[in-house]
Amino acid sequence: MIFDTKYIFSDKQAITADAASTNVIDLGTNGVPHGGIEALKRDIGKGSKIPLTIQVTEDFAALTSLSISVQSSDDSGFGSFVTHGSTGSVDLADLKSGWQSGFDGIPHAGTGEMGRYLRLYYDVTGANATAGKITAAITAGTQTNG
Repeated sequence: MIFDTKYIFSDKQAITADAASTNVIDLGTNGVPHGGIEALKRDIGKGSKIPLTIQVTEDFAALTSLSISVQSSDDSGFGSFVTHGSTGSVDLADLKSGWQSGFDGIPHAGTGEMGRYLRLYYDVTGANATAGKITAAITAGTQTNG
């Protein structure tokens, strides 16, 4: 996988309790992530998939399960946000080093517009984790050869 530091949500981020990704990606002003016509709406996941890699880099311990969501907001502080997709509940037994999420790309905004800022949110179920790290980023492609 090819990583660009500009598009990394979490770099071996320890997830011990509910938490947002360490980094937030700024998609730019409405409809103009890389320049263009201001009137266009932002719907970054429609059409060609934008690869999203979420991988456990250290085995998790103590929690019951973990859910990872893709969220966007027009507020960099995420005072209000929209959830665009979730991994659903992933059991502790599966959260071992090397596990990758079921996302094959950034979920498109659907009926709602994607906000300017994009992050991941980690939702811990059960006791707080005593170990477990995740690296997550928009990548040039998704590794599929195990």
